[in-house]
Amino acid sequence: MAYPTVSKPYGLLPVNLIGGQVFAGSTRLMSVASGYGTDIFYGDVVKRASDGTIQKDTGTSTATPVGIFLGCAFTNPTTKQFLQQQYYPASTVASDIVAYVCDDPDALFKVAVLSDSTTIGGLTQTDVGNNVSILVTAGSTTTGDSKEGILNSTSTATTTLPFRIIAGVQETVNASGSFTEVIVKWNMGVHTYYSATPVATAA
Repeated sequence: MAYPTVSKPYGLLPVNLIGGQVFAGSTRLMSVASGYGTDIFYGDVVKRASDGTIQKDTGTSTATPVGIFLGCAFTNPTTKQFLQQQYYPASTVASDIVAYVCDDPDALFKVAVLSDSTTIGGLTQTDVGNNVSILVTAGSTTTGDSKEGILNSTSTATTTLPFRIIAGVQETVNASGSFTEVIVKWNMGVHTYYSATPVATAA
C-alpha cells in the first residue's frame, strides 16, 4: 500500500485535545507590537512578551509558549485597508495588529519529524512517550506557512523539553516503517498557562 509522502515541514497544526475533550478549533486574539521585527508564520510557536504582546518563540529546547500562530489581521499602513494574512510580515507598523493563536494548553498538534532544517526524518514506536525539542526556522513568505518541526535526534526522557510525543501518524509512515509525522502535546510546566512564571521576558 502506498502512503502519502511528507515533503517538507509545515509547523504545528492543532488537530484535537488530550483525553477526547471536545475540540472547537477556537483561537484567541493576541496583540503583536507595532514594528515587531520578526516574521511569524502559520504554525509557528509563539510566546508572551513582558509587554503583553506575542512574539515568535525561538527556544528549541527551552520554549516558553503561549500557543501556535494561525494568522493575523491589521490595517495596512500604506493602503489603509484592513487585511487578514497567513503570516505576520516583520516590521509592520500598525496600531491594531492581532494574531489568531491556538492557546489551549491541552491541544494536540500534528507536526513533521525533521533530521535537520530541510530534511524529513523519522521516529519509531519506541519514541512514543518521549519528549522532543522543536527545530525553529524561518517559514515561507510565498505561502505564509511555517517550516518548523520536531527534531528526531532530541527524542529522550529529558523532562524540560517542550513536547511529548503522543502517537505516530500511520498515514505517512515511510518505506522503512518510521513515522514522518507525529502527534505531540505541550509538556506540563512548559506552556505559559501552566508555568509559575507569569510571562516570558521580552526578547
